[in-house]
Amino acid sequence: MKIDRIDLYHVAMPLIYPWRTAYGEDLAVHSVLCRMSSGEAEGWGESSPLAAPCYSPEWAGGVFATVRDWLAPALIGRDVPSGDRLQELLAVYKGNSFAKAVLDTAWWGLTHVMEERPLHQIWGATRDDVPVGADFGVMDSIDDLLDSVTEAVQAGFARIKLKFRPGWDVEMVRAVRKVAPDHPIHIDCNSGYTLADLPMFQALDEFQMAMIEQPLAHDDLVDHATLQRQIKTPVCLDESITGPRRAAQAIALKSGRLLNVKPGRVGGLTNAIRIHDLAREAGVPCWVGGMLESSTGASHCAALAMLDNFTYPADIFPSRRFYEQDLADPPLELVHRAGGHPSVAAPERIPRPVPERLAARTVQQATIRP
Repeated sequence: MKIDRIDLYHVAMPLIYPWRTAYGEDLAVHSVLCRMSSGEAEGWGESSPLAAPCYSPEWAGGVFATVRDWLAPALIGRDVPSGDRLQELLAVYKGNSFAKAVLDTAWWGLTHVMEERPLHQIWGATRDDVPVGADFGVMDSIDDLLDSVTEAVQAGFARIKLKFRPGWDVEMVRAVRKVAPDHPIHIDCNSGYTLADLPMFQALDEFQMAMIEQPLAHDDLVDHATLQRQIKTPVCLDESITGPRRAAQAIALKSGRLLNVKPGRVGGLTNAIRIHDLAREAGVPCWVGGMLESSTGASHCAALAMLDNFTYPADIFPSRRFYEQDLADPPLELVHRAGGHPSVAAPERIPRPVPERLAARTVQQATIRP
C-alpha cells in the first residue's frame, strides 16, 4: 500500500488515580497517536512512552519529534506492502522503539481496514478472548491495597500484579499473601534493584510468586541471568526486551524464564509477533503488557494477545480502570464469562479517537505529506 498521509498527535490523558512505580509517578499518560492514510482508507496506531524518559530512554515529546522529523518522512509516498518492509525502511534509525511503534501499529491498523478483517485473524490466531490480570501500583496505604486485591480476587481475576519498590516491598508482599494465600501473584520492580539486593530476592522465594518482573537495570541481560540462577522464582524480562534481537539474546543467555511483550517497547506489532515466534520455538512463555494506552492502543495489544504463546494473563485494562472517559470509542471493556476469569475479547476493529476528545487532549500535532 502507498502511504499518502500521516497525522501525528501527542496527547496527555489524565488518570483517575496516580500511577506510582519504582521509577516515579504519572498523573497523566502521555501518548503519541497516528492516523495513517492510503487513498480513502485510514488506520490508527498508538505508542505510549509516558511523559518523561524514566520507564525507558524515550518520552512522548521526543517520540513525537522523532516520528515527525525522521521516521514518517521515510515512509511517506512509499509503497509499504508489509510490516517487515516498514521495519526495513526504519532500520537506518538506531533504537527509538516507541517511535517506530507509532508507525508500525498505524500500518497494521490501516491493513486491517483495507483487508476488512480483524487483526488477530490476519495473524492466524485461533482464540477470540484471553484472560487478563489485575495490576496495582504503589497506593496510599497497605490497607487500600489489600482492599483492592481482595476485590480483584473475588472478581475472579486470574492473577494479581504488584508494583514493587524500596519502602513498598517485602512486607507489602507478605501482607498480600495473607489475604490471598493461594492466588497467583507477581511483582514488577521496574528496574529498581541491583545484584546487591540478592538476599532480598532470595527471601521472596517463600511467597511462591509466578515471577519477578524486571528486577534489575532496564538495559541488562547478564545480571538477570546471574540472578535467575540463584533464586527459585522465575525472572521475567520487560524493559530489557526492546526488539527481536534482544529477545533472542535473552533466551540464549537464560536471563529469565518469561518475556513480557509490549508493542510500544519492542518497536511495534511486527516485532512483537517476531518475539512471540522466537519464544515459542525456544519454549519460553510470554504475555502481553500495556502502557496505559487509550482503547486504540489497548485494542492492538488485545489482538496481539490472541496468539497462542501468550499464555500468562495479559496486562490489558478496561478503560474505566484509569480514565474517566477514554480518548477513543468504543472504550475497552472486559468480558465476564460464566464460571471463567475476566477476559478481553479480540477486537473486530481498532477504535478511532473521538475528534472532540482528541482535540481537547492534544499537546502538539503534525501532518506529513509527500
